[in-house]
Amino acid sequence: MQKYGELLRVLLEKRGIIDGAQAEIFLSPDYERDFHDPFLMKDMEKACVRLYEAIEAGEKIVIYADYDCDGIPGAVILNDLFKLVGYKNYEIYIPQRNSEGYGLNLEAIKIFAKSGVKLLITVDLGITAVVEVAQAEVDDIDVIITDHHLPQETLPRAYAILNPKVDAYPEKMLCGAGVVFKFAQGFLKKYGKENKNFKVRIGAEKWMLDMAGLATFSDMVPLTGENRAIAYYGMKVLKKSPRPGLQKLLAKMNIDQRYLSSDDIGFMVTPRLNAASRMDDPMRAFELLATEDIVEAGMLADHLSKINDERKTIVTNIMREVNKRFEDKVMNEVIVIGNPNWRVGILGLVAGKICDTHQRPVFVWGKDENDCIKGSCRSDGSVSVVELMTATSESFINFGGHELAGGFTVHSEKIHFLEEALSATFNKVKRKTETSLEEKKYDVKSSLDDVKMNSWREISKLEPFGFGNPKPVFLFEGVKIEKIKKFGKNGSGEHLEIIFSNGKNKVVAISFFSGVDSFKNTLSEGMNVNLLATFDLSRFRGREELRLRIEDIS
Repeated sequence: MQKYGELLRVLLEKRGIIDGAQAEIFLSPDYERDFHDPFLMKDMEKACVRLYEAIEAGEKIVIYADYDCDGIPGAVILNDLFKLVGYKNYEIYIPQRNSEGYGLNLEAIKIFAKSGVKLLITVDLGITAVVEVAQAEVDDIDVIITDHHLPQETLPRAYAILNPKVDAYPEKMLCGAGVVFKFAQGFLKKYGKENKNFKVRIGAEKWMLDMAGLATFSDMVPLTGENRAIAYYGMKVLKKSPRPGLQKLLAKMNIDQRYLSSDDIGFMVTPRLNAASRMDDPMRAFELLATEDIVEAGMLADHLSKINDERKTIVTNIMREVNKRFEDKVMNEVIVIGNPNWRVGILGLVAGKICDTHQRPVFVWGKDENDCIKGSCRSDGSVSVVELMTATSESFINFGGHELAGGFTVHSEKIHFLEEALSATFNKVKRKTETSLEEKKYDVKSSLDDVKMNSWREISKLEPFGFGNPKPVFLFEGVKIEKIKKFGKNGSGEHLEIIFSNGKNKVVAISFFSGVDSFKNTLSEGMNVNLLATFDLSRFRGREELRLRIEDIS
């Protein structure tokens, strides 16, 4: 560890990395070393053989992908694979979020059977689809499930299941597109060299890492282990990805592709791709990422940006209604709120905003196009929402998801008792918190004198940042607010820029979607405060500026 600077050593130790060998692995991901053998997945051999047989026999294949920014990049990976090997008898199917909902559905399977489909490959779904997979088998369709969600007691009787949570694969926390990448990697490893018809270059799958990386950032899986390697190499490929749709979308948002960051993906790219399923048709997002046509790419980038703006307006209006209803509400351990008129596709965003503000699990519901009460839930980390719903399963028609996020359908006569039922169950399944918020709040006590490019270079060696590897947070004690300025698009003034000083140095800090009253105390010029912030290198309009991004002020 001695060869690293003091700041980097401290930050590594905060991540539990205390010796040189661990540090080397973390700071310098290596493709050969850090990517596990795909055949460590139990059914990988079976899945690869079945896909090869389907291609050889010219069978019709359906790629059935989830409609979010994990399933869609996963579908693009399989689309890339089929293009690589020159196979054309396949179609992409992405269910409509509002009318069909999450997962495999029986109506679609009936349509596939009538059109002669012989192989169905799921992406980011299927691990709980016992009935649907049984129906596919009855209809003479083999199913390869690629998924990463938690299984229920009974697994579907699929031809093959690729899911690290049901076998001994070393990286349990792959996202859906990460599992699909392993499938593509396994298939090319087994057949890419020996089949003369394919003419695939060795290492061709590495160009698919832009999609695996995009999904790894978007789906909030921990950026440790193999996921760190996927995110690290995924970002390298994203920065030079030749996909016209990605290039047009980044240009539309004034993002220089060469300097793309995980923040750009999380705050800018992912919402626009997810807007397709929330506001329109998820195929638009798939087409954007998969198209090779520059004109189509530009039109799709414009379209996704437009409907994302519409989505923001709807969320803002719902949040106004939520805040009004909360004015005289007594808060339970779990919040349940809804309105039959709320669009189901955007309720996850609303749940996330409420969860961030009120620091407790939140369930938000609306009515879909079939008059079903559906919703999304988010956790603040105090409980797994899947465990919470499992322990209150009599209230739900169905549910699923991860620890921190999920979806559900509720009996209409039980929706008004759901908050009471979940709050009663909460204490049975809640987690014990090991450290206080104060202990977790910052990595290093620092001085404004240390806000310089040398420090940034040390910090940036830990990139890419994201869930499980967050940006380091610094505590600056007793700094003075010199100047407060509002800024925003078209003079909206929805963001804050504050200049802090310590007598010797001045540093610019920003906080998006904040005002002077967004913190513990109302801010004013001349105040001395404690500042929690991360380092932020802005390249706005091609000019580099090191600044701070505010986490909290007290």
